[in-house]
Amino acid sequence: MTGLDRNLTPKTRPMQKRTALVASLDVGSSKIACMIARLKPSPPNEALRGRSHAVELIGYSQIQSRGVKAGSVVDLTECEKAVRHAVALAERMAKVRVESVLLSVSGGRLHGQLVEAAADIRGGSVTSDDISRVTSAGMRHATAAGRTVLHALPVGYALDGVKGIRDPRGMVARQFGVDMNVVTSDATVAKNLMLVVERCHLNVEAMAASPYVAGLSVLTDDEFDLGAAVVEMGAGSTTIATYSGGRFVHASGFALGGQHITMDLARGIGACIADAERIKTLYGTVLTGGSDSRELMSVPTAGDDRETPQIVSRATIANIVRHRAEEIFEMVRDRLADSPFAAEPRAGVVLSGGASQLTGTVELATRILNRQVRIGRPLGFGRLPSEAKGASFSVPSGLLVYPQYAHLEHVEPRRTRQLKTGTDGYFGKVGRWLREGF
Repeated sequence: MTGLDRNLTPKTRPMQKRTALVASLDVGSSKIACMIARLKPSPPNEALRGRSHAVELIGYSQIQSRGVKAGSVVDLTECEKAVRHAVALAERMAKVRVESVLLSVSGGRLHGQLVEAAADIRGGSVTSDDISRVTSAGMRHATAAGRTVLHALPVGYALDGVKGIRDPRGMVARQFGVDMNVVTSDATVAKNLMLVVERCHLNVEAMAASPYVAGLSVLTDDEFDLGAAVVEMGAGSTTIATYSGGRFVHASGFALGGQHITMDLARGIGACIADAERIKTLYGTVLTGGSDSRELMSVPTAGDDRETPQIVSRATIANIVRHRAEEIFEMVRDRLADSPFAAEPRAGVVLSGGASQLTGTVELATRILNRQVRIGRPLGFGRLPSEAKGASFSVPSGLLVYPQYAHLEHVEPRRTRQLKTGTDGYFGKVGRWLREGF
């Protein structure tokens, strides 16, 4: 395998005009979600023109995550058990067995870099080989040591310095250039996620950045074209994808999320973590009213069960939640200011992920980001169970849409696309993979 091969994660093939069975796996810090669906060819949808297939969900599951922190595997055995359980539950509902999954990546310090690359045209007109050659050079330039490429998406092309070319193939020029968004993650994080899945005797069909696939699930075509930012608010991390002119142009993230709000509550009111999580889910809000200081609730004290429960006002809970939520949105604001999103003054923000469901997040985000903000939910999925309609399912549902956009990505020819268990035994395969890298 070449040095470039070692820096690439598996990529799925573009969808064919046929029905396909697809499984998605979202391994998060607080939950693991698995969804199984049939993708059936469908006529173009006016609101979602990029989708060539309808998604028929036939099985899904959501269980508590174990062995994961901030999107990274910290306990291989515990994470493997949780993944096995989640996949088995979804398979039981769907009454099928899956051999491979589409896997999301939210950890590993996601970073998108706009890269420009150019080269002389060898034959007078631009060919697919020219595009591949220039794009590969741009990828090599953007991939630092210890990082792996999740996405290499052309944003625009240039011919003899003239930018804004959509499809340059067959056009005549002396020099050809490409602007591309190269999204990378820490290689170790991606490898350990793959390792967990492989230990469950499943293949990783493709890996994709969580905020990117969340955008594929929750954004309308108008939002793609006019510009939007998707803020995926998970338990252990918050990740961001920005779109402009119908293209995915930037990605970033930081290790702060809903779990930090839970920990703040546990410390602030002296409750155990489980009670703090329940209080956050039932009463968590970033808004305070005049009566909140008078509304009191009994909270069990962490530690000795015989201790007298303490009395806490709803205003106290709201203040703790608001302070951490403000910090998260202020960090989002700073990340957006350093991205191409800053040049789109009318572009809106779409919130997804479990932490976005706290009461008042839209109002708080609107004030801090100074943008129009809404909560994003899966679009164009027909009949979904009520549990799978919420913002917390944006990533696993987006993974089901992702193969329909695979044709947009640059994929290097590789000798080995993904790990497979075979006759030489599981550990033989993994041992060789760990020596060679991706």
